[in-house]
Amino acid sequence: MAAISKPPCDRRAAIPDPRPAPRSDPRPDPRPRHDAQTPASTLAHAAMLYYREGLTQGEIARRMGVSRATIVNYLRQARDLGVVEIRIRGESFAASSLARRLAQRYGLTDAYVAHDDTTPLSPDTMQLRVAGLAASALCDILQPGDRLGVAWGHTVQHLATAFPISAVPGLTVYQMLGSMYSQHHFAAETCSIEIARKTSAECRTLHAPAVVSTPELADQLRREPIIARQIAEFAQLTKAVFAVGDVSPDTTLVAAGVCTLAELDDARGRGAVGVLCGHFIDRDGNGLDGPLRDRMLGISPETLQAVPVRMLVSSGRAKHDATRALLMGGHASHLVTDEASAQVLLSDWSDVNTA
Repeated sequence: MAAISKPPCDRRAAIPDPRPAPRSDPRPDPRPRHDAQTPASTLAHAAMLYYREGLTQGEIARRMGVSRATIVNYLRQARDLGVVEIRIRGESFAASSLARRLAQRYGLTDAYVAHDDTTPLSPDTMQLRVAGLAASALCDILQPGDRLGVAWGHTVQHLATAFPISAVPGLTVYQMLGSMYSQHHFAAETCSIEIARKTSAECRTLHAPAVVSTPELADQLRREPIIARQIAEFAQLTKAVFAVGDVSPDTTLVAAGVCTLAELDDARGRGAVGVLCGHFIDRDGNGLDGPLRDRMLGISPETLQAVPVRMLVSSGRAKHDATRALLMGGHASHLVTDEASAQVLLSDWSDVNTA
């Protein structure tokens, strides 16, 4: 039986490289990574012929000397890897009759309405669609030098994920609420960090927990120089994006450990219909005082209301009362919502509550 010979050992691999390892850039690179098997230039060329020059897939296949199936694969890779981005301007959704009536009804600068399909989408799928529309709308209105405040929540997280890569010179992104610990939910700062990464902006995370055990501790932390300076900067925001929370037992506020079910029940008993940046609000959009408010660290409803451009993102039946309350209270200048919610918001309050 023939012996199997081993390849000679390359002893050079055991010699450590004396050169220092390259320093990593603390800011993630937003540029797409490419499949080594298909050069990025090939994907870009196919995408240019298809999206810019308007050629059919068959015509591109003949020009490039490959099959039509290969071109289909190239275009898919180009989208998946970010070589080409298909961007729909959010302002187009503000031109519908429904959106204009919604803006007029609540005195909004703009409203954006995501349409449903013939077969109604599931709530989760519609939430993704609304968040994607909000990402496009927010990208459209950002200006160089803006100071953008970003809240947290599932909707805002979806918005951050869908946000297009588009550098905004001089933009600074601020985390408007403190952080929290949860094994089942994202970290609050990830929403701000992701938007900052995609816009090549500076990111100011809030170095404090969202809620602490006592009002005294919260007051002490607010007086800490670093935290005090960060909170004071909220008064300089030019734009803010946030969602609204409901007051059902499965609200994110409870799931993330910001408040207990007992505190939620107490707030509902005092008239709470929704949650704005961690603060309970009543049906008129007024913030409710209480022990939880005194233990929160982050932007207050009053400071948020003074921000010139305030984009509220809301989707789903569970958020109708809370969304209406924020709009009635003047907390939003821009609204992004779904078609069914827009219809409800345009109906009379009495009709909604007796339905």
